[in-house]
Amino acid sequence: MIDADRLKKNWSLVAAHGNQVPLYFYSTLFLTYPETRDLFPMNMAAQRDKLVTALGAVVSNVDTIDAVVPTLQALGRDHRKFGALRGHYPAVGEALLATLEHFSGPHWTPAIASDWAAAYELVAATMADAADAAAHYTPAWWDAEVVAHDRRDLETALITLDPGTRLDYLAGQSVSLCTSLRPRAWRQYSPANAPRPDGTIELHVRAVDGGEVSTALVSLLRPGDTLRVGPATGSALTLRPGSGRVAMIAGGTGVAPMKALIEQLAAAPRPTSLYWGARSPAGLYCLDRLRALAARYDWLELVPCVDEDMFGSGVRVGAPADLAVTHGRCAGADVYLCGPAGMVESSRKHLAGAGVPAEAIHFEPSSE
Repeated sequence: MIDADRLKKNWSLVAAHGNQVPLYFYSTLFLTYPETRDLFPMNMAAQRDKLVTALGAVVSNVDTIDAVVPTLQALGRDHRKFGALRGHYPAVGEALLATLEHFSGPHWTPAIASDWAAAYELVAATMADAADAAAHYTPAWWDAEVVAHDRRDLETALITLDPGTRLDYLAGQSVSLCTSLRPRAWRQYSPANAPRPDGTIELHVRAVDGGEVSTALVSLLRPGDTLRVGPATGSALTLRPGSGRVAMIAGGTGVAPMKALIEQLAAAPRPTSLYWGARSPAGLYCLDRLRALAARYDWLELVPCVDEDMFGSGVRVGAPADLAVTHGRCAGADVYLCGPAGMVESSRKHLAGAGVPAEAIHFEPSSE
């Protein structure tokens, strides 16, 4: 029997060592099993703490493993795009236990070691089984051709991909992609369209400071280039069933999944309001397309808004969440929220403070 409380306490002790934990883990993994190095990006800066943090969080909460099985299965299916095989899992587990032992010091006991080994084995088996099953019905990745690259401004591009073989996803989900311009560095993006008959996918990409992948996609990518695309994941922003009002609050490229949801709603319309914010009118990079949708659908209200409007462009001034609440659009509605992490968090707090129930707020920070 695994003692989950003991694992949680041990993980808290280890995690207190901060960045030293992932550094030790990856050093151990790559030195002991050099072949695993090719599973990770050349630049490890963005990757360094992701795997260890995820493993620690999941394994130390093994008492609620049934609740996270769907997440683990999705991770297992998704990790096939890295070339991860069942045979790689023991190497990762060995490096993880060595790292835990190192940072536990005198607190490491045979009982704790046994608990961690059993918990990791359970997690690894769930992921590997899901990956093996997926191999029978879906590719590990799609090589998608860039069929359009619409540079909207210095920082933003609308990119249309043709995966060739159909890539199944739901509006509001995300796909990961990798470019040969930045090998093995994968980033998540949410399609800006509901699934189309021709299978093409539209992505909205904003180049962010220090974002090596986003900068390459905006500045260097050209029609005819090929991107590698991973399976769709996530459910935070997928449309909940019902017939009631929908309120969408977006910032920057966080409007992409909202556009996809609007296209899905067109099949079964519900009263819908989209509040889309940017720092200035120039940041509303696809306002023409959204206005065309609002003109087509009488059930869709579009409210573009900015932090400041120095030249009187006619859009609203104010934060999208503040305006949506002030206009009464969130009361009794399913609220979908996406944008930069800081904007999502402040908006979520504002909605909660305005009395919007937590279960009615569906959110996900936008990716690079």
